[in-house]
Amino acid sequence: MSILENIRLALSGLRASKMRALLTMLGIIIGVGSVIAIFTLGESLTASMTDQMSSLGVNNISVNLQPRTSGAVNTIPERGRMTNEMIDALTERYPDEIAAVSLTQSAGAGTARDGRLSANVSLQGVSPGYPVANNTDMMEGRFLTGRDMQGARNVAVVSDRLAGSLFPGADSVLGQEVRVHTDDSILTFSIVGVYRYEDSGFFGPVAAEDIRTSLFLPVTTAQRLEGDGSSFQNFTVVAAGGASPSDLAVDIERFFERYYGPESRYIVTAFSMESMLDTVTNMLSTVQIAIAAIAAISLLVGGIGVMNIMLVSVTERTREIGTRKALGARNSAIRVQFIVESMIICLIGGVIGVILGLGLGMAGSNLLGAPTSANVFSIVIAVAFSMVIGIFFGYYPANKAAKLDPIEALRYE
Repeated sequence: MSILENIRLALSGLRASKMRALLTMLGIIIGVGSVIAIFTLGESLTASMTDQMSSLGVNNISVNLQPRTSGAVNTIPERGRMTNEMIDALTERYPDEIAAVSLTQSAGAGTARDGRLSANVSLQGVSPGYPVANNTDMMEGRFLTGRDMQGARNVAVVSDRLAGSLFPGADSVLGQEVRVHTDDSILTFSIVGVYRYEDSGFFGPVAAEDIRTSLFLPVTTAQRLEGDGSSFQNFTVVAAGGASPSDLAVDIERFFERYYGPESRYIVTAFSMESMLDTVTNMLSTVQIAIAAIAAISLLVGGIGVMNIMLVSVTERTREIGTRKALGARNSAIRVQFIVESMIICLIGGVIGVILGLGLGMAGSNLLGAPTSANVFSIVIAVAFSMVIGIFFGYYPANKAAKLDPIEALRYE
């Protein structure tokens, strides 16, 4: 009997007892469906996290000054921080590897007002390299320049949301003055640019009137307002296109060893978003595989169910087996017949499980707001593994059928 005839015989047997076949496949369906759902959801979450972290800048390197002794207070006094001279020396040392340096200084928060109109703002002192490190999209005007920093000018770059709230209907807000009311003063800035505000959605939905956008001013202006010196505890370096962020991070740490040697109380650490992204991706993949391995246990349970049903099938068809052997059927032909039937059961169960798993994975991804991303490799592996289960757990019943004595089989009632 050919393989094709065995497949037809197996399918006809499944059609004759649909409910028993479905119950037999149930363990395989649940096992494969669970694995596919977990991998689909894991791939979607990984893709979503990768996109979010990539938007922060894969080439970004965070440089931090921290106490050398673990557990010490993390706030560094001004005299121990990194100075502009150190940062300038760093950029001169690696001119081809460094595309930009982003310096930041918080200057508090307040409310921008114009008559009865108002908008919540966060005052952020930044350097000209900030938009490169943070993918800031300018809609009008310009960003802050080196001259703005040198003169500690009272100029600002505001969001399009703030511009629309304070100056509704205006063709341009460039040159307009924005007054920010803080707890102890009123600050006035001249608008030189407008950037596009993008809600990260990290803190969930926020009412429009409660949204607080950043008002960017020169970092030197922020330091003057805060009474802080021109030194920094951390800053961001953007690696150039042809440079390796991970290698540049190592070079930066070595560079600052001249200022913070082994005898210093502080140490400079640098880590790239690229290495952090790799770490997070590997961690998610490990968790995903571990959970999928646990879910795959149900495949073994399903395989045991297949073996049980195949043993019942052998018992029910004992006289049929005896007749076939009496007509000259070889043991190998009987064995192949039952193995093929077991594989067909597992294959159909695997396909149904894949469809169910993809549906559940996509539904879960949509609920989490993550882009749906199916893992083709996991689908192929799950279906192939289900067929292996069919061969493994179908072999014992098939071998038992092949070894039946034809005379005893024909006598079986």
